[in-house]
Amino acid sequence: VQLQASGGGSVQAGGSLKLSCKTSGIIWSSFVSSRMGWYRQAPGKQRDLVADITSGGSTKYQDSVKGRFTISRDNAKKILYLQMNSLEPEDSAIYYCTVELGSRDYWGKGTQVTVSS
Repeated sequence: VQLQASGGGSVQAGGSLKLSCKTSGIIWSSFVSSRMGWYRQAPGKQRDLVADITSGGSTKYQDSVKGRFTISRDNAKKILYLQMNSLEPEDSAIYYCTVELGSRDYWGKGTQVTVSS
């Protein structure tokens, strides 16, 4: 199982980015039944959940991103997304995608997001 996150970059405050997480090595039936999520980790801080989405499409967000970020998934393509709008400097971090398959979590390598004021 491999996860490849992309779409990060440097933007000014108020800007937008859309992160993608392509998966491979996961059969379709396992993908559609999985919970997936985005985490982020800023320098010197712990890795925190940003948003996650269940197999049924239910979503959960960290309070600080509610109303600004949207998590979604394309089951046909086996891709996870994170649309990030109204970005703030506090959103700067490395963003990681994860998929829960059975009792095991798999992680991608992360993509850097930098927001300047």
